[in-house]
Amino acid sequence: MEYKQTRQGYVDGLLELATENPELVVLDADVAKATKTENFQAAYPDRFFNCGVQEQNMLSVAAGLALEGFLPFASTFGVFATCRAGDQMRNSIAYPNLNVKIGATHCGISTGGDGASHQSIEDIAIARSFPNMTVLVPGDYEEAKQATKAAAYHTGPVYLRFGRDNYPIVKDIHGSFEIGRAKSLRSGTDITIITTGIMVSEGLAAADDLQHQGYSVRVLHMPTVKPLDTEAIISAARETGGIVTAEEHSVIGGLGEAVAGVVAESYPCHVTRVGVMDTFGESGQADELLDKFGLREKDILLAARKILKDKDH
Repeated sequence: MEYKQTRQGYVDGLLELATENPELVVLDADVAKATKTENFQAAYPDRFFNCGVQEQNMLSVAAGLALEGFLPFASTFGVFATCRAGDQMRNSIAYPNLNVKIGATHCGISTGGDGASHQSIEDIAIARSFPNMTVLVPGDYEEAKQATKAAAYHTGPVYLRFGRDNYPIVKDIHGSFEIGRAKSLRSGTDITIITTGIMVSEGLAAADDLQHQGYSVRVLHMPTVKPLDTEAIISAARETGGIVTAEEHSVIGGLGEAVAGVVAESYPCHVTRVGVMDTFGESGQADELLDKFGLREKDILLAARKILKDKDH
């Protein structure tokens, strides 16, 4: 299996976009080597702005550039974009509905050795709570490129979420990318697994295991967490009667709660959330942390089997 970084997909997408859009500019908060935007700086030095370790100021500068007709992509770690510069994201970008794109890297537990202070597991919850904000969480390198291009073509603020580590290339999710639409990866009638971000590979593996046990498993991948594809969720609830969500994010405020909210209002069924259980991360290798915090195929399987057992009873 091939592995690549989603943050590299982000920058490769920017490099391709820059050839067709002279108004595209990239800002960074003195972490260009880590976010990979140094690649863009090397190719387009006149369209790259290092704002220093001043994330709040960077988002304000991006807002000003958008008002002048530029297409700014502001890049930094997810925890700094949302927690440190949350006020500017809200009041300078989301509130006036400006055409600013925020490229957030080093998100999730798999940020690993950077430790709990840098492992952004609250960022989806924060970003999706702001009106006008679109939230994209691609699952691999290729989808990260697609999401970056989709964000550029979309008018309005977009939060793009990327990781630090190397993640599996998942060919099932390649092809077209439409903001607000789920990707149907498997059809099924017994249970649904809904993934976002890098959890797509774990979700597909769990679905394959369940199918080998004789179950009919639907798999939906949600690279857009806001706006949600509510039609796909309601159909899954109605037609399979049970849903497991999987995300590399806190179970509070992320994909799981968003799906559960749709289900509760439209077609109630059993929903179980697989994610980080209301705790901070810690230092360690990405694989070790994904294991420790229950973000693996086996954890999705355990949740699915419980729902299937309850349904049988």
